Amino acid sequence: MDNRIIKKEYHYRGHAFDVSKVYVKLPDGRERGYDLVEHGDSVTIVPVSADGLLYFVTQHRIGAGQELLELPAGVLDKNEKPIVAANRELQEEIGKAAGELQELGGFYLAPGYTDEYMLVYLATGLYESPLDPDDDEFLQIITMPVEEAYQKAYSGEISDGKTLASLLLAKPFLIP
Repeated sequence: MDNRIIKKEYHYRGHAFDVSKVYVKLPDGRERGYDLVEHGDSVTIVPVSADGLLYFVTQHRIGAGQELLELPAGVLDKNEKPIVAANRELQEEIGKAAGELQELGGFYLAPGYTDEYMLVYLATGLYESPLDPDDDEFLQIITMPVEEAYQKAYSGEISDGKTLASLLLAKPFLIP
């Protein structure tokens, strides 16, 4: 917990996140309130097949108002280890599990207003192992060669931030 926090007031508690007003002491001694979206930590997975195809999903995102091309991702269940969540999300979203999951790093999604931290995993040794998807997810699975995925990222065809950041972290492992 940040030692500059003076107090916190919850304004909304929801299914996916809570919103609080956090009052902090600034370096010049003044106090200021900030809105904070409190969200559970999450994972994004970069699944690559033995023949060099990356797996993506498309889904409608309410904030973007459109379908986005994204890497599989999801929120950790309560007390779930990130690596377990990564494999579960693979099974739910693309119907595959990973023989190997390698942690590539992590990042805060939007630290100016949310505390959500996302870990990124490279998934290899993929094999069939489907789980039922979440009941509110209507995903289409898309595969493409690694080079095509990076072309789409550089051309602006991929506009999902977590996918772009994850591709950046995975690049040294995917493109020699």
